[in-house]
Amino acid sequence: MDKTINIIMTAVMFITMVSLGCTMEVTKIKDHILKPKGVAIAVLSQYGIMPLTAFCLTKSFQLPETTAVVILICGCCPGGALSNILALALKGDMNLSIMMTSCSTLLALAMMPLLLYLYCQGFDDLHKAVPYVDIIVSLAVILVPCGAGILINYFRPQYSKIITKVGLSVLMISIIVICIISIVEIGGSLLNMLSPPLMAIATLMPLIGYSFGYIISSIFRLTQPERRTVAMETGCQNIQLCATIVKVAFPPAVIGPMYLFPLVFGFFQLTEAALIIVLFRCYQWFTRKGKATYQLTSTEEKRKENSEGKA
Repeated sequence: MDKTINIIMTAVMFITMVSLGCTMEVTKIKDHILKPKGVAIAVLSQYGIMPLTAFCLTKSFQLPETTAVVILICGCCPGGALSNILALALKGDMNLSIMMTSCSTLLALAMMPLLLYLYCQGFDDLHKAVPYVDIIVSLAVILVPCGAGILINYFRPQYSKIITKVGLSVLMISIIVICIISIVEIGGSLLNMLSPPLMAIATLMPLIGYSFGYIISSIFRLTQPERRTVAMETGCQNIQLCATIVKVAFPPAVIGPMYLFPLVFGFFQLTEAALIIVLFRCYQWFTRKGKATYQLTSTEEKRKENSEGKA
């Protein structure tokens, strides 16, 4: 059963990363390289806020070694394709969103092992529990299809939209399938995932990421669309990548049901993002309605003044 889940997750990750690569355009990447302010702030937020948040929460709740490593991996992961969709729903800067996802994904090959090494020094013997070589190998293998997607979008852009749609569809279906298989396999062990400390961490991590991503981008005076983009990119981690690394890098006997934590974390980050999007849309609707009412009132007053002047 473990082999089945590993094969499914690896295949899905391959398709997802190809579809992510298909959303990246070489010209837009060049533009942001020439004007790197937004990307630099976004990447610093991504690899500064989330790993530190994961570290502080694991220390606060005094979690076991393996559990702490899994949460740190979630915190050190780059942004994923889901963050692009969320940024689009919030009317963010899509060029910045895609560029940030691209940069954080490519930097993950060096940043994830480095951040894990640094933060694991804060725990006794935790660095021994991290399979650094397996994580680097997993990242390298996973980033290859992302590069393939970029090449497809550059040389055969007519296929990009189809591949992206297929990738997102496969991703959604696979999440359901993996959850069903996992429930059948480990059954009651799932209750360990619903413990108060893990639920609290899964709830707080994305919320802190969204909040501080927006605050930091506001301090550096980015535009409103850019602030919303940085917020989503910071708080929304690449759950597919995290789940695949955790499942492939750790033996089943060591990781146990903790390989499901990325899915729980993903559920909360998506739920909180959906709530933010709903609040943002409501704010926009009421703002537009208020402006429309004000403009209508002003127009009517001008008409009355004109009619009184003529009389």
